[in-house]
Amino acid sequence: MASTYNDGSRRLQDRFDTRRLADRLDERFVQRAVIDADDRAFIERMDMFFLASADAEGRPQCSYKGGDPGFVKVLDEHTVAFPNYDGNGMYLSMGNLLVNPHVGMLFVDFTAERPSRLRLNGTATIDEHDPLVEAWPGAQFAVRVHAREVFPNCPRYIHRMALVERSRFVPREESEVPVPDWKRTTWACDVLPSNDPARKR
Repeated sequence: MASTYNDGSRRLQDRFDTRRLADRLDERFVQRAVIDADDRAFIERMDMFFLASADAEGRPQCSYKGGDPGFVKVLDEHTVAFPNYDGNGMYLSMGNLLVNPHVGMLFVDFTAERPSRLRLNGTATIDEHDPLVEAWPGAQFAVRVHAREVFPNCPRYIHRMALVERSRFVPREESEVPVPDWKRTTWACDVLPSNDPARKR
């Protein structure tokens, strides 16, 4: 396995005397690429996660990905998959995956009695023809991530929150997705893709 820590991490660990602790955490939790049963249950009940990506020059993007609970699927002990839904058409994160497949996924449960979080780092691929696309109404393509590291994080700084309402814009088979207001603005409506449903409403 590649070293978890770079020179910057090591300098700070030495400055604050945490190298021994960091090595123990790495040994016990980080140096594992397996999604176990508890990880699977956690991931598949989540309705959102944060995705970190970087372009070919290493410039980062961080994006929020949301859906209905279970929209991220655990395919096996090394692989997860999630859909890409219609967004703003910039494809910043997804474009990054085409030039630099390394990603980080951060799952946070803000609503549990004991909030918790899980990190999954790995490499991603995009496929418009993936058979999984049919499992997600409205998906443009599937993203599969092969896990390199799967590990929990200390939850002590997670704020406990309550879910107020699920997004009405998540595509669902039983309902038509509403057009977001920004697609009706004068600066956007004339440059929408020709197949965008907003052009027809």
